[in-house]
Amino acid sequence: MVETFEQRTRELIKRIPKGKVATFGLIATMAGNPRGARQVVRVLSSCIAKDKLPWHRVINREGKISLPIGNGYEEQHRLLEREGVVFGLGDRVDLSRFLWTSRRRKLGRS
Repeated sequence: MVETFEQRTRELIKRIPKGKVATFGLIATMAGNPRGARQVVRVLSSCIAKDKLPWHRVINREGKISLPIGNGYEEQHRLLEREGVVFGLGDRVDLSRFLWTSRRRKLGRS
């Protein structure tokens, strides 16, 4: 059975461990579409509830939360801090410290 980009994306997001984050672009690249960061956003918004995805662990390439203040930002910030993710200047996550990288760059490939 051939997996779709959406299926690979969901599986990758489920694998992000507590205390780590991934970027939309990293997930897209690992799922097989290096230019698919916006598709990852779409997958997240449509699958959070039904797949119980750890949505809060996906941030932008600058190490920042993309949700606007008053519309999910505070919840994502709180959930990440609860897992031990530290925010620095400009409310950025230090990606050199907290970025998750899988041993395999693409899901299902060796």
